[in-house]
Amino acid sequence: MMNTLKVPKQHISQCETIFDRINLLREAGAVARIDRVNWKEEFPKSLPVSVRVAHDGERIYLCYEVIGEEIRAVNTEDFGSVWEDSCVEFFMQREGESVYRNFECNVLGALLAAKHKTRSEAENLTGHMASIDRFSTIRHRYESGKQVSDWTLYLAIPRQAMGFSDDEELSGKKIRVNFYKCGDKTPQPHFISWNPIDLPSPNFHVPQFFGLLELE
Repeated sequence: MMNTLKVPKQHISQCETIFDRINLLREAGAVARIDRVNWKEEFPKSLPVSVRVAHDGERIYLCYEVIGEEIRAVNTEDFGSVWEDSCVEFFMQREGESVYRNFECNVLGALLAAKHKTRSEAENLTGHMASIDRFSTIRHRYESGKQVSDWTLYLAIPRQAMGFSDDEELSGKKIRVNFYKCGDKTPQPHFISWNPIDLPSPNFHVPQFFGLLELE
């Protein structure tokens, strides 16, 4: 099974403030529900998670929304173990390419970005980190006497960080992707995906289980 998402082109970069960009992305972006609990017996936890997606020819814009999580927020530096915290992830692979790239960001906006040949063979995208915009919000509340949090994460990833050249237009591209929500060391560890993963244990580094983005 391969999920497909048609991604609209929106002039998000022309918005005056980051708040305007996020509002436009929420209004006009395509919606992907991250709701596949692939390892129900060992990790049954699910929660409402979605991501809005758009592009402007030069960048892909993502806005994740997570509802009602008992968050963990320990890693404050880029390239830390952000997947152990409350974390959302974007894995992508260009057409005809054997390598893939992952962009993992925790609730604080700390980012891990790398290019992979395999799960263990990776090269950090250090030179691109300054060009990747991030913005997170957290709303704390109580649910049945327990503190939970609703949080959002905005990411703007330039085409160069995804392996495209300066003169490549994103319009018309097809990109293999998966969106994830995880938290290895949160109070309720979970591993949720957009496109299903048919493996016996959690592993997100599996391009054979990526879905498809079709960019207008």
